[in-house]
Amino acid sequence: MYKSLFISTLFLLLVCSFSGQAQKFQTLTGTVIDSVTNEPLSFASVKLEQGGKLITGVQSTDDGGFKIETSTNEVYIIKIEYVGYAPKSIEINATENSVNLNLGALGLAPLSQLLETLIVTGIKPNMVTTLEKQIFDSEQFEVAKGGTAADLIKNIPSVMVNVEGEISVRGSKGFVIMVNGKPSALDQATILSQIPANTIQKVEIISVPSARYEADGRSGILNIVTKKGAMDGLSVFANMQYGLPRIKAYFNDTEPKRQGVDATVSYRKEKLELNIGVNYLQNDIAGRRVGDAFTIINDVKTIFPSEGERSFIRESYGLRTNATYNLNANNELTAGVYLGSREQYRTANIVYNNTKVDATSGEAISAFSYYNGNQVLKAGDFQVYNLDYLHKFEDQSSISVSGLMENAQLDGNTKNRNLNQFDYSDTLQYTYNTGENPLNALRLKVDYEKPIKIGVLAFGYQYRLQNQDGVFRYLERGGNNLPFVQNDAFSADIRVENRIHGLYGMYSAKFDKLEFSSGLRYEKSDRVFKDGISDDFHLDLSNFFPSANIMYSLSNDWRLKAGYSRRVQRSTNNELNPYPEREHSETLEQGDPRIKPEFIGITEVGISKDAQKLSVYMNLYHQHITDIVNRVNSVYNDTILNRIYTNAGVANLVGSELGLTWAASKKLKWFVGGNVYRLNIDGTLFENAVKVDSRGWVYSLNSNLSYKITPSLSSQFNFSYMSARNTAQGEDSRFYQPNLSVKKSFMDNKLTVGAQWQNMAFGNMGVNQQRITTFGTDFFTTTNYIQETNIVLLNLSFNFNQRDGKVKLPSSEFGEKEF
Repeated sequence: MYKSLFISTLFLLLVCSFSGQAQKFQTLTGTVIDSVTNEPLSFASVKLEQGGKLITGVQSTDDGGFKIETSTNEVYIIKIEYVGYAPKSIEINATENSVNLNLGALGLAPLSQLLETLIVTGIKPNMVTTLEKQIFDSEQFEVAKGGTAADLIKNIPSVMVNVEGEISVRGSKGFVIMVNGKPSALDQATILSQIPANTIQKVEIISVPSARYEADGRSGILNIVTKKGAMDGLSVFANMQYGLPRIKAYFNDTEPKRQGVDATVSYRKEKLELNIGVNYLQNDIAGRRVGDAFTIINDVKTIFPSEGERSFIRESYGLRTNATYNLNANNELTAGVYLGSREQYRTANIVYNNTKVDATSGEAISAFSYYNGNQVLKAGDFQVYNLDYLHKFEDQSSISVSGLMENAQLDGNTKNRNLNQFDYSDTLQYTYNTGENPLNALRLKVDYEKPIKIGVLAFGYQYRLQNQDGVFRYLERGGNNLPFVQNDAFSADIRVENRIHGLYGMYSAKFDKLEFSSGLRYEKSDRVFKDGISDDFHLDLSNFFPSANIMYSLSNDWRLKAGYSRRVQRSTNNELNPYPEREHSETLEQGDPRIKPEFIGITEVGISKDAQKLSVYMNLYHQHITDIVNRVNSVYNDTILNRIYTNAGVANLVGSELGLTWAASKKLKWFVGGNVYRLNIDGTLFENAVKVDSRGWVYSLNSNLSYKITPSLSSQFNFSYMSARNTAQGEDSRFYQPNLSVKKSFMDNKLTVGAQWQNMAFGNMGVNQQRITTFGTDFFTTTNYIQETNIVLLNLSFNFNQRDGKVKLPSSEFGEKEF
């Protein structure tokens, strides 16, 4: 039904686009770009004036393009303005002989202070502020070269990555990933680990999204913009990475391997643009874990400290292809395919030393030790197909229609074996979880934009459908050679259905030194959980999401901005599954189908300034979160904790972020960014049995020191630090990573050789390790995760006819979010 509706709509639009011709007018087209970087400038103000009076105006599109239609035989002035850039005026003499006039690429120069920094120091600024975004140039983070997007974004202020590779923005893991402006339902760590850092042009943080974006994401949106090929002809970019053997032994079963290759080929000729990208990456992690825990049941205290291996084997493959064809000046058709595969093995081979004592007297009752062999496999195969159509009307308005279909096969299992410490062939207990989780998803989207005087009016509709079937089996046996028996209480066939309808309207404009946008989004969502055992659970929601942003240029280098946006953070299907998985010997993990989504109100004010050799920005922000979701623990039995996803109450987060770039000389530049916030959580757990009252300050620091040794040889030192962070039931300790990179270019920058020294550590430094602690009245658990340090990577990159821009390669929309 939906496929037929989409095809019919597309057909009608195509018919309309070719029917009829308007009366003869002068058509002026062009592209607004940065005169230094040649990067397209989207949403630049383009005004047509005559005799000092405004005739009409438009805003440039994502690729910097614009089109203005006016009468012939007139003399006009075109004025182009963009925040942070010097305005530009051009006189146009329209005649009958120039019905269609292409003004070509119109370069805007950054303001004098910024321009001087670019020219004198030879180093571009790390960050540019626009109405909705903070834009970070990937070229400034050489320590990420040869790695992935995850390696790159952890250098950005307010972005934190912990020892488990979990990514958070402003203290929250709830943010939406976009690739080249397209929403993606990927799990953050998964998509960022599959995008090669070398293919990324810039990263955009949209902390207060407008109504044009879907309402998902507690901390807003992180948009990855990839590089593009040549303006015309063929371009190739390829990169190879190889990791040297590990330096320190972690006594793991297998040696970690780090190797990868990625390549992007682009071809553009006349009306056709074709992009193909392939990548392979194996990025293993060696490490150990040291834990301590106890439970108290009926005045018996069971203490079970543990120590052993905790390592990861991670492999991923990807093929992305995209073709854009310009049917004519007003019609564009784009099709894309993404095929991906990812496997991750996590090994945790741990020795437990259990002791039971009387909780009152401390008298020993018994002692017992055993070896736990634990392996978790997660695998996913993804197929994504998308089709987009854009039509531009003669009055400069436009309509775009897009559709996406995804099929994903998500599989996995957990093998948890408790063995005799002195004879591994002697099985004491064996639990085996299996899960098959196929997913089918559909997204349809229609957007309409119309220039109105100095601004743009936009409307849109979006439909999302996601169906996921899960077959989960929990098998166990009590000793050697005994058959597996299914635990029916932990096994089930479940189905989760999600439907979301979204409508929005918004207006954005720029007048003189003032730029603003305001909009309202409405979403109706329906979530159904079925397991064939209990009654179906429905969650129907109907909500409005207002947004507003405003920015004012006080002078040539000072800018003030403020914004508000209401957001929602929806749970993944994994967080809804109530059937436990034996994650570790000491842990059962399960979700809750009755989890409510978080609703968040985000308020932000900020100021930025670009000076001669110093640029700085600061933002103050507040998040009010209802029904905040936390992963919490309770006692299941004497040696097992039950880890549950649940709503933990109301949270308030107040913070500030600061970024500073100092170009000390032509060769030396220092960038430092910091974020500090206070998180308060108030609520109850387990049907009001446990009160939550968690309060604490959290801060993080990212710093880069870049030095150009020669024009073709450069180095960069990076340091990232995250302080201890309070949770609903405990605390995550501090975490820090220093890194060093050196890069040498050859053949006019076509060939680049680089080396990275990741997680630099000397002696007993606590680099790349973090302690996670939770506790309650009847339990305590703390685990120190110790991961590999002093990793050395070699990179080789080849660049033929590459330039900055976007490659709109598709990515998984739904499936990898559930990986």
